[in-house]
Amino acid sequence: MAAAAPAQASGYRYWSFWESDGGKPWAYATQGPATARPADGDAIGFRFAISNGTNDTSLPSAAPDFSGICGGVEKKDGTKRVAVVVDFGGPADAAPGETPPAKPIKVGCAQVPEDATGADALAVVAKPLRYDSAAMLCGIAGYPARGCGEPVAESGETGESGDAGETGDAGETGRTPAAAAPSDASASAREGGGGPSFGVLAGGAAVLALGGAAIWKARRRR
Repeated sequence: MAAAAPAQASGYRYWSFWESDGGKPWAYATQGPATARPADGDAIGFRFAISNGTNDTSLPSAAPDFSGICGGVEKKDGTKRVAVVVDFGGPADAAPGETPPAKPIKVGCAQVPEDATGADALAVVAKPLRYDSAAMLCGIAGYPARGCGEPVAESGETGESGDAGETGDAGETGRTPAAAAPSDASASAREGGGGPSFGVLAGGAAVLALGGAAIWKARRRR
């Protein structure tokens, strides 16, 4: 389904994906969470916000504090611990008819197999997850309930959104023709440079686009 771009699109509303390697500040991810494989001691972050897709993407407002989030979790053989931070944004980022969770930040320590992906770790901490037909992550912990990377006009109006997708954990919702689902593990400061890792893609080796502006380009090709 093609989306009609607003006449004066000022940005795009979507989940951005962030990484912190061993306690470093948040950095834009360079690949989607289903291909990123954080190590024990790393943190991953997700932020829902409106961005113009260049350098204004909001990073998670909570620090990538692995020791604070996972300090009480003992490492077990064959597993790794990944700190997960989910920032749902504020009312200004919400689509019409949507209300952010009362608790704007959700954190958790995902203890997953050593080969688990970022999507696997996210599914442990904040499901249900919602993906669209292109395997793009649209909702975390049920928020938002609809829409996926839609353009936002200067007036605040939202363009036509993508497919609603299915809900469930990452292993269930990653079923798309374009990419493989994440592994079975899902059942159990802007100092990084570069552009934002748009959309938090969920499918295997597919990383559809970096930057919020790529949403519109990708949808025009459908």
